[in-house]
Amino acid sequence: MVQKSTDRDFSLKGEFLVPMPLMGDERFFESVIYVVDHGEEGAMALIVNQTLQDLRFEDVLRDLEVGAPDKKIKISSKIARRHVLRGGPVDRARGFVLHSPDYESNNSSLEVTKDIHLSANVEILRAIAYEDKPEKAIFALGYCGWSPGQLEQELAQNAWLTVPYDAELLFDVPLEARYEKALQILGVSRASLSAYSGNA
Repeated sequence: MVQKSTDRDFSLKGEFLVPMPLMGDERFFESVIYVVDHGEEGAMALIVNQTLQDLRFEDVLRDLEVGAPDKKIKISSKIARRHVLRGGPVDRARGFVLHSPDYESNNSSLEVTKDIHLSANVEILRAIAYEDKPEKAIFALGYCGWSPGQLEQELAQNAWLTVPYDAELLFDVPLEARYEKALQILGVSRASLSAYSGNA
């Protein structure tokens, strides 16, 4: 079930990772992780199914003083109460937005794939709050990082399962159901995964 490769061109950029049950790192328990970069210099990814419980998008806008007070009253409650995701344990004060390609700010957006871009600037927060774009977007604080060769080593040790990209999984499936959806894409269940892990 786990992809292994020594090909220097092998990359999981644009795909998902889910941890095997025996990984042992509670930070990644039943997480779904979207890989935004993977190459010779290492890998970067965002957890897309874990929330910061006491934080909402409106809190971030207020803390960053995004928008004048008279504009803030125009933010819809749906946008204001949007979840902020826990993107990972690295640089937890830094924000990232994964979004559809219908938004770009002064060439500061990174193209992960033709369907998904990554932005890390205040301008996209303003666009989400006041312009209702991009069409699809998730906001996370922090990220997951791997040094050169580290992710490949973990894959070889069966620490992760790789899951092909699925737009519904990234943007539409309820957060609490994303782990199950990722396993479903692979055609496995929690029970079968635990059995596989126990026999590895």
